Amino acid sequence: MRGIRIWARLLGLRDSVVEDVTVNGAGEEVEVVVQVRPGWRQRDRCGLCGRRSARFDRGGGRRRWRSLDLGTSFCWLEADAPRVSCRRHGVVVARVPWARHDSRFTRAFEDQAAWLAVNCSKTAVAALMRCSWRTVGTILERVCGEARLKVDLLSGLRSIGIDEISHRRGQRYLTVVVDHHSGRLVWAAPGRDRQTVLAFFDALGEERCKQIESVSCDMAGWIASAVAERAPQAERCVDPFHVVQLATDAVDEVRRELWREARREKNLTLAKDLKGARFCVWKNPENLTDKQQAKLAQVQKLNGPLYRAYLLKEQLRQIYQADTPEQAERLLDGWLSWAKRCRIPAFVKLARTIVAQRDGILAAVRLGLSNARVEQINTQIRLITRRAYGFHSASALIALAMLTLSDLCPPLPGR
Repeated sequence: MRGIRIWARLLGLRDSVVEDVTVNGAGEEVEVVVQVRPGWRQRDRCGLCGRRSARFDRGGGRRRWRSLDLGTSFCWLEADAPRVSCRRHGVVVARVPWARHDSRFTRAFEDQAAWLAVNCSKTAVAALMRCSWRTVGTILERVCGEARLKVDLLSGLRSIGIDEISHRRGQRYLTVVVDHHSGRLVWAAPGRDRQTVLAFFDALGEERCKQIESVSCDMAGWIASAVAERAPQAERCVDPFHVVQLATDAVDEVRRELWREARREKNLTLAKDLKGARFCVWKNPENLTDKQQAKLAQVQKLNGPLYRAYLLKEQLRQIYQADTPEQAERLLDGWLSWAKRCRIPAFVKLARTIVAQRDGILAAVRLGLSNARVEQINTQIRLITRRAYGFHSASALIALAMLTLSDLCPPLPGR
Protein backbone atom coordinates (compact mmCIF):
# COMPACT_ATOMS: atom_id res chain seq x y z
CA MET A 1 0.00 0.00 0.00
CA ARG A 2 1.29 3.44 -0.87
CA GLY A 3 2.39 5.67 1.97
CA ILE A 4 -0.13 8.42 1.22
CA ARG A 5 -2.98 5.90 1.41
CA ILE A 6 -1.73 4.74 4.79
CA TRP A 7 -1.83 8.33 6.02
CA ALA A 8 -5.35 8.81 4.65
CA ARG A 9 -6.45 5.62 6.43
CA LEU A 10 -4.78 6.64 9.71
CA LEU A 11 -6.37 10.10 9.68
CA GLY A 12 -9.81 8.82 8.61
CA LEU A 13 -9.85 11.02 5.50
CA ARG A 14 -12.54 10.39 2.93
CA ASP A 15 -13.05 12.04 -0.43
CA SER A 16 -9.60 13.58 0.04
CA VAL A 17 -6.15 13.18 -1.47
CA VAL A 18 -2.98 13.24 0.63
CA GLU A 19 -0.27 15.11 -1.26
CA ASP A 20 2.63 15.14 1.17
CA VAL A 21 3.56 14.65 4.83
CA THR A 22 6.21 16.62 6.72
CA VAL A 23 7.46 16.39 10.29
CA ASN A 24 8.58 19.66 11.86
CA GLY A 25 10.40 20.36 15.11
CA ALA A 26 12.38 18.12 17.42
CA GLY A 27 12.10 16.62 20.88
CA GLU A 28 8.73 17.27 22.54
CA GLU A 29 7.73 19.99 20.04
CA VAL A 30 7.23 17.67 17.06
CA GLU A 31 4.25 18.35 14.81
CA VAL A 32 3.06 16.46 11.74
CA VAL A 33 1.72 18.50 8.82
CA VAL A 34 -0.27 16.61 6.19
CA GLN A 35 -0.78 18.36 2.84
CA VAL A 36 -4.24 17.45 1.47
CA ARG A 37 -6.77 18.50 -1.13
CA PRO A 38 -10.43 17.59 -1.67
CA GLY A 39 -11.27 14.85 -4.15
CA TRP A 40 -12.54 16.03 -7.51
CA ARG A 41 -16.18 15.36 -6.53
CA GLN A 42 -15.84 17.65 -3.49
CA ARG A 43 -14.13 20.61 -5.13
CA ASP A 44 -15.67 24.08 -5.53
CA ARG A 45 -18.74 23.46 -3.36
CA CYS A 46 -20.46 26.01 -1.14
CA GLY A 47 -19.33 25.68 2.46
CA LEU A 48 -22.93 26.08 3.72
CA CYS A 49 -25.21 24.19 1.33
CA GLY A 50 -22.72 22.03 -0.57
CA ARG A 51 -23.82 23.14 -4.05
CA ARG A 52 -21.18 23.17 -6.74
CA SER A 53 -20.41 26.82 -7.45
CA ALA A 54 -18.12 28.97 -9.54
CA ARG A 55 -14.75 29.72 -7.98
CA PHE A 56 -14.50 33.34 -6.84
CA ASP A 57 -10.85 33.71 -5.77
CA ARG A 58 -8.05 31.98 -3.86
CA GLY A 59 -9.33 33.23 -0.52
CA GLY A 60 -6.73 33.57 2.23
CA GLY A 61 -4.33 31.07 0.71
CA ARG A 62 -3.20 27.98 2.56
CA ARG A 63 -5.02 27.10 5.78
CA ARG A 64 -4.46 24.60 8.59
CA TRP A 65 -6.95 22.45 10.50
CA ARG A 66 -6.09 20.80 13.80
CA SER A 67 -6.54 17.04 13.65
CA LEU A 68 -6.42 14.37 16.35
CA ASP A 69 -2.98 14.01 17.90
CA LEU A 70 -0.69 11.32 16.53
CA GLY A 71 0.60 9.83 19.74
CA THR A 72 2.07 12.79 21.62
CA SER A 73 2.54 14.98 18.52
CA PHE A 74 0.24 17.62 17.13
CA CYS A 75 -1.19 16.86 13.71
CA TRP A 76 -2.35 19.46 11.20
CA LEU A 77 -4.07 19.19 7.84
CA GLU A 78 -2.99 21.89 5.40
CA ALA A 79 -4.78 22.77 2.19
CA ASP A 80 -5.86 25.67 -0.04
CA ALA A 81 -9.03 27.51 1.05
CA PRO A 82 -10.49 29.14 -2.06
CA ARG A 83 -13.78 31.02 -2.06
CA VAL A 84 -16.75 30.24 -4.29
CA SER A 85 -19.75 32.30 -5.36
CA CYS A 86 -22.93 30.50 -4.30
CA ARG A 87 -26.27 31.60 -5.77
CA ARG A 88 -27.93 31.20 -2.37
CA HIS A 89 -25.24 32.26 0.12
CA GLY A 90 -23.03 34.56 -1.89
CA VAL A 91 -19.25 34.45 -1.58
CA VAL A 92 -18.18 31.84 0.98
CA VAL A 93 -15.18 29.63 1.64
CA ALA A 94 -15.37 26.38 -0.28
CA ARG A 95 -16.36 23.21 1.56
CA VAL A 96 -13.70 20.70 2.57
CA PRO A 97 -14.68 17.09 3.37
CA TRP A 98 -12.56 16.83 6.53
CA ALA A 99 -13.94 19.81 8.47
CA ARG A 100 -17.14 21.71 9.19
CA HIS A 101 -17.67 25.18 7.76
CA ASP A 102 -16.01 28.04 9.63
CA SER A 103 -13.95 25.66 11.79
CA ARG A 104 -10.22 25.32 12.40
CA PHE A 105 -10.58 21.68 13.53
CA THR A 106 -11.28 18.47 11.68
CA ARG A 107 -14.56 16.60 12.07
CA ALA A 108 -12.82 13.80 13.97
CA PHE A 109 -11.31 16.27 16.44
CA GLU A 110 -14.65 18.00 17.03
CA ASP A 111 -16.61 14.76 17.35
CA GLN A 112 -14.19 13.45 19.95
CA ALA A 113 -14.23 16.74 21.86
CA ALA A 114 -18.05 16.71 21.88
CA TRP A 115 -18.19 13.09 23.07
CA LEU A 116 -15.73 13.85 25.87
CA ALA A 117 -17.67 16.98 26.90
CA VAL A 118 -20.82 14.87 27.24
CA ASN A 119 -19.10 12.19 29.33
CA CYS A 120 -16.21 13.94 31.14
CA SER A 121 -15.45 17.02 33.16
CA LYS A 122 -14.22 20.32 31.78
CA THR A 123 -10.70 19.76 33.09
CA ALA A 124 -10.42 16.32 31.49
CA VAL A 125 -11.61 17.55 28.07
CA ALA A 126 -9.30 20.58 28.00
CA ALA A 127 -6.30 18.54 29.15
CA LEU A 128 -6.79 15.61 26.77
CA MET A 129 -7.63 17.68 23.69
CA ARG A 130 -5.00 20.34 24.53
CA CYS A 131 -7.34 23.28 23.94
CA SER A 132 -9.25 25.81 26.04
CA TRP A 133 -12.74 25.25 27.45
CA ARG A 134 -14.01 28.28 25.50
CA THR A 135 -12.84 26.55 22.32
CA VAL A 136 -14.74 23.41 23.34
CA GLY A 137 -17.87 25.56 23.70
CA THR A 138 -17.70 26.75 20.09
CA ILE A 139 -17.05 23.18 18.95
CA LEU A 140 -20.18 22.02 20.80
CA GLU A 141 -22.25 24.66 19.05
CA ARG A 142 -21.07 23.55 15.60
CA VAL A 143 -21.54 19.83 16.31
CA CYS A 144 -24.98 20.37 17.82
CA GLY A 145 -26.05 22.68 14.99
CA GLU A 146 -25.15 20.07 12.38
CA ALA A 147 -26.81 17.25 14.34
CA ARG A 148 -30.07 19.21 14.70
CA LEU A 149 -30.23 19.63 10.93
CA LYS A 150 -30.23 15.84 10.54
CA VAL A 151 -32.86 15.08 13.22
CA ASP A 152 -36.17 16.92 13.58
CA LEU A 153 -36.71 16.93 17.33
CA LEU A 154 -39.96 18.87 16.94
CA SER A 155 -41.63 16.21 14.79
CA GLY A 156 -44.59 14.32 16.25
CA LEU A 157 -44.95 16.34 19.45
CA ARG A 158 -48.25 15.70 21.23
CA SER A 159 -47.60 16.27 24.92
CA ILE A 160 -44.91 18.71 26.08
CA GLY A 161 -43.64 20.29 29.28
CA ILE A 162 -42.36 23.87 29.52
CA ASP A 163 -40.28 25.27 32.36
CA GLU A 164 -37.42 27.66 33.09
CA ILE A 165 -34.07 27.09 34.78
CA SER A 166 -31.48 29.51 36.10
CA HIS A 167 -28.07 28.80 34.58
CA ARG A 168 -26.05 31.74 35.85
CA ARG A 169 -26.07 34.39 38.54
CA GLY A 170 -27.76 37.65 37.69
CA GLN A 171 -31.20 36.33 36.71
CA ARG A 172 -29.93 34.42 33.66
CA TYR A 173 -32.53 31.84 32.63
CA LEU A 174 -33.15 29.22 29.98
CA THR A 175 -36.60 28.13 28.82
CA VAL A 176 -36.68 24.39 28.11
CA VAL A 177 -39.26 22.23 26.34
CA VAL A 178 -39.45 18.46 26.92
CA ASP A 179 -41.38 15.77 25.07
CA HIS A 180 -43.38 13.77 27.65
CA HIS A 181 -43.54 10.66 25.45
CA SER A 182 -39.83 10.31 24.71
CA GLY A 183 -38.48 12.18 27.74
CA ARG A 184 -36.06 14.09 25.50
CA LEU A 185 -35.12 17.73 25.57
CA VAL A 186 -36.45 19.05 22.25
CA TRP A 187 -35.87 22.80 22.48
CA ALA A 188 -34.12 25.36 24.67
CA ALA A 189 -33.38 29.07 24.41
CA PRO A 190 -32.13 31.90 26.63
CA GLY A 191 -34.82 33.95 28.35
CA ARG A 192 -37.83 33.55 30.59
CA ASP A 193 -40.70 35.50 29.08
CA ARG A 194 -43.62 35.24 26.71
CA GLN A 195 -41.53 36.04 23.64
CA THR A 196 -39.25 33.07 24.34
CA VAL A 197 -42.21 30.66 24.42
CA LEU A 198 -43.60 32.23 21.26
CA ALA A 199 -40.20 31.65 19.62
CA PHE A 200 -40.64 27.92 20.34
CA PHE A 201 -44.06 27.87 18.70
CA ASP A 202 -42.63 29.79 15.73
CA ALA A 203 -39.99 27.06 15.34
CA LEU A 204 -42.73 24.43 15.68
CA GLY A 205 -44.84 25.90 12.90
CA GLU A 206 -48.58 26.50 12.65
CA GLU A 207 -49.51 22.98 11.49
CA ARG A 208 -47.55 21.21 14.24
CA CYS A 209 -48.89 23.64 16.86
CA LYS A 210 -52.37 22.29 16.07
CA GLN A 211 -51.18 18.76 16.90
CA ILE A 212 -50.23 19.63 20.51
CA GLU A 213 -52.73 17.95 22.83
CA SER A 214 -51.44 18.87 26.31
CA VAL A 215 -48.89 21.20 27.88
CA SER A 216 -47.64 20.84 31.45
CA CYS A 217 -46.21 23.91 33.18
CA ASP A 218 -46.30 25.88 36.40
CA MET A 219 -48.72 28.77 36.99
CA ALA A 220 -46.60 31.38 35.20
CA GLY A 221 -48.76 33.74 33.15
CA TRP A 222 -46.11 34.21 30.46
CA ILE A 223 -46.34 30.49 29.59
CA ALA A 224 -50.14 30.29 29.83
CA SER A 225 -50.75 33.28 27.55
CA ALA A 226 -48.37 32.02 24.86
CA VAL A 227 -49.91 28.52 24.93
CA ALA A 228 -53.43 29.97 24.73
CA GLU A 229 -52.47 32.08 21.72
CA ARG A 230 -50.56 29.53 19.64
CA ALA A 231 -52.07 26.20 20.75
CA PRO A 232 -55.57 27.00 22.04
CA GLN A 233 -56.73 23.40 21.56
CA ALA A 234 -54.08 22.05 23.97
CA GLU A 235 -55.04 21.34 27.57
CA ARG A 236 -52.80 23.23 29.98
CA CYS A 237 -51.93 21.03 32.97
CA VAL A 238 -50.76 22.84 36.11
CA ASP A 239 -47.93 20.97 37.82
CA PRO A 240 -49.22 19.39 41.11
CA PHE A 241 -45.96 20.09 42.94
CA HIS A 242 -46.34 23.84 42.49
CA VAL A 243 -49.96 23.76 43.68
CA VAL A 244 -49.13 21.87 46.88
CA GLN A 245 -46.05 24.06 47.38
CA LEU A 246 -48.29 27.14 47.44
CA ALA A 247 -50.37 25.52 50.17
CA THR A 248 -47.23 24.62 52.13
CA ASP A 249 -46.00 28.20 51.84
CA ALA A 250 -49.38 29.43 53.07
CA VAL A 251 -49.14 27.15 56.13
CA ASP A 252 -45.69 28.48 56.89
CA GLU A 253 -46.92 32.04 56.48
CA VAL A 254 -49.65 31.34 59.08
CA ARG A 255 -47.09 29.79 61.46
CA ARG A 256 -44.70 32.73 61.11
CA GLU A 257 -47.49 35.28 61.67
CA LEU A 258 -48.58 33.46 64.83
CA TRP A 259 -44.94 33.32 65.96
CA ARG A 260 -44.52 37.08 65.44
CA GLU A 261 -47.74 37.75 67.33
CA ALA A 262 -46.54 35.57 70.23
CA ARG A 263 -43.25 37.47 70.30
CA ARG A 264 -45.07 40.80 70.40
CA GLU A 265 -47.15 39.58 73.35
CA LYS A 266 -44.00 38.31 75.14
CA ASN A 267 -45.39 34.76 75.08
CA LEU A 268 -42.00 33.08 74.67
CA THR A 269 -43.30 29.58 75.41
CA LEU A 270 -45.82 29.73 72.58
CA ALA A 271 -43.23 31.29 70.27
CA LYS A 272 -40.83 28.44 70.97
CA ASP A 273 -43.55 25.84 70.34
CA LEU A 274 -44.47 27.48 67.03
CA LYS A 275 -40.85 27.54 65.92
CA GLY A 276 -40.49 23.85 66.79
CA ALA A 277 -43.67 23.01 64.85
CA ARG A 278 -42.21 24.06 61.53
CA PHE A 279 -41.28 20.62 60.18
CA CYS A 280 -44.31 18.75 61.49
CA VAL A 281 -46.72 21.01 59.56
CA TRP A 282 -44.51 20.99 56.46
CA LYS A 283 -44.08 17.25 56.06
CA ASN A 284 -46.62 14.77 54.77
CA PRO A 285 -48.37 12.77 57.53
CA GLU A 286 -46.92 9.45 56.36
CA ASN A 287 -43.39 10.83 56.73
CA LEU A 288 -43.68 12.19 60.28
CA THR A 289 -41.48 10.77 63.01
CA ASP A 290 -42.94 9.81 66.39
CA LYS A 291 -41.66 13.03 67.91
CA GLN A 292 -43.17 15.11 65.12
CA GLN A 293 -46.51 13.31 65.43
CA ALA A 294 -46.56 14.21 69.11
CA LYS A 295 -45.76 17.81 68.23
CA LEU A 296 -48.58 17.87 65.68
CA ALA A 297 -51.01 16.55 68.31
CA GLN A 298 -49.91 19.37 70.60
CA VAL A 299 -50.57 21.90 67.82
CA GLN A 300 -54.03 20.41 67.35
CA LYS A 301 -54.88 20.99 71.03
CA LEU A 302 -53.31 24.41 71.56
CA ASN A 303 -53.34 26.25 68.23
CA GLY A 304 -56.53 26.06 66.20
CA PRO A 305 -55.61 28.42 63.31
CA LEU A 306 -52.32 26.66 62.58
CA TYR A 307 -53.91 23.21 62.71
CA ARG A 308 -56.75 24.37 60.47
CA ALA A 309 -54.18 25.64 57.96
CA TYR A 310 -52.42 22.28 58.15
CA LEU A 311 -55.70 20.45 57.39
CA LEU A 312 -56.35 22.76 54.44
CA LYS A 313 -52.93 21.89 53.03
CA GLU A 314 -53.52 18.16 53.47
CA GLN A 315 -56.99 18.26 51.92
CA LEU A 316 -55.54 19.98 48.86
CA ARG A 317 -53.04 17.10 48.57
CA GLN A 318 -55.91 14.61 48.60
CA ILE A 319 -57.17 16.00 45.31
CA TYR A 320 -54.26 14.30 43.54
CA GLN A 321 -54.95 10.99 45.27
CA ALA A 322 -58.58 10.76 44.17
CA ASP A 323 -59.73 7.60 42.39
CA THR A 324 -61.56 9.38 39.58
CA PRO A 325 -61.45 12.85 37.98
CA GLU A 326 -65.04 13.43 39.15
CA GLN A 327 -64.07 12.75 42.74
CA ALA A 328 -61.09 15.09 42.39
CA GLU A 329 -63.38 17.83 41.09
CA ARG A 330 -65.74 17.42 44.04
CA LEU A 331 -62.83 17.53 46.48
CA LEU A 332 -61.43 20.65 44.83
CA ASP A 333 -64.78 22.44 44.95
CA GLY A 334 -65.17 21.48 48.60
CA TRP A 335 -61.67 22.72 49.37
CA LEU A 336 -62.37 26.05 47.66
CA SER A 337 -65.57 26.48 49.65
CA TRP A 338 -63.72 25.82 52.91
CA ALA A 339 -60.71 27.98 52.05
CA LYS A 340 -62.85 31.00 51.11
CA ARG A 341 -64.56 31.04 54.52
CA CYS A 342 -61.68 29.85 56.72
CA ARG A 343 -60.82 33.42 57.83
CA ILE A 344 -57.11 32.74 57.27
CA PRO A 345 -55.84 35.48 54.93
CA ALA A 346 -53.09 33.33 53.41
CA PHE A 347 -55.57 30.63 52.35
CA VAL A 348 -58.23 33.10 51.22
CA LYS A 349 -55.59 34.52 48.89
CA LEU A 350 -54.56 31.01 47.81
CA ALA A 351 -58.21 30.16 47.05
CA ARG A 352 -58.34 33.03 44.55
CA THR A 353 -55.23 31.64 42.85
CA ILE A 354 -56.68 28.11 42.75
CA VAL A 355 -59.93 29.40 41.24
CA ALA A 356 -57.95 31.02 38.42
CA GLN A 357 -56.01 27.78 37.85
CA ARG A 358 -58.93 25.37 38.38
CA ASP A 359 -59.16 24.07 34.81
CA GLY A 360 -55.40 23.44 34.63
CA ILE A 361 -55.40 21.60 37.97
CA LEU A 362 -58.28 19.31 36.95
CA ALA A 363 -56.66 18.68 33.54
CA ALA A 364 -53.48 17.53 35.30
CA VAL A 365 -55.51 15.14 37.46
CA ARG A 366 -57.48 13.79 34.50
CA LEU A 367 -54.44 13.25 32.26
CA GLY A 368 -52.03 12.26 35.05
CA LEU A 369 -49.55 14.83 33.77
CA SER A 370 -46.95 16.74 35.77
CA ASN A 371 -43.67 18.55 35.23
CA ALA A 372 -41.64 15.70 36.72
CA ARG A 373 -39.89 14.93 33.41
CA VAL A 374 -39.06 18.59 32.93
CA GLU A 375 -37.65 18.86 36.46
CA GLN A 376 -35.53 15.77 35.75
CA ILE A 377 -34.12 17.48 32.65
CA ASN A 378 -33.50 20.65 34.68
CA THR A 379 -31.58 18.64 37.28
CA GLN A 380 -29.38 17.16 34.57
CA ILE A 381 -28.75 20.62 33.08
CA ARG A 382 -27.65 21.83 36.53
CA LEU A 383 -25.31 18.86 36.75
CA ILE A 384 -23.88 19.68 33.30
CA THR A 385 -23.32 23.28 34.38
CA ARG A 386 -21.69 22.28 37.66
CA ARG A 387 -19.43 19.73 36.00
CA ALA A 388 -18.25 22.37 33.52
CA TYR A 389 -17.84 25.07 36.21
CA GLY A 390 -20.15 27.30 34.18
CA PHE A 391 -20.21 28.45 30.56
CA HIS A 392 -19.16 31.66 28.88
CA SER A 393 -22.33 31.70 26.79
CA ALA A 394 -25.82 30.27 27.06
CA SER A 395 -25.53 28.86 23.52
CA ALA A 396 -22.63 26.59 24.57
CA LEU A 397 -24.66 25.26 27.52
CA ILE A 398 -27.68 24.67 25.28
CA ALA A 399 -25.51 22.85 22.75
CA LEU A 400 -24.05 20.51 25.40
CA ALA A 401 -27.49 19.95 26.93
CA MET A 402 -28.95 19.04 23.53
CA LEU A 403 -26.07 16.68 22.76
CA THR A 404 -26.49 15.00 26.17
CA LEU A 405 -30.27 14.96 26.63
CA SER A 406 -31.54 14.72 23.04
CA ASP A 407 -29.50 11.74 21.81
CA LEU A 408 -27.50 13.94 19.42
CA CYS A 409 -24.03 13.08 20.73
CA PRO A 410 -21.79 11.84 17.87
CA PRO A 411 -19.92 8.56 18.29
CA LEU A 412 -16.20 8.52 18.78
CA PRO A 413 -14.30 8.70 15.47
CA GLY A 414 -14.02 5.31 13.82
CA ARG A 415 -16.35 3.60 16.33
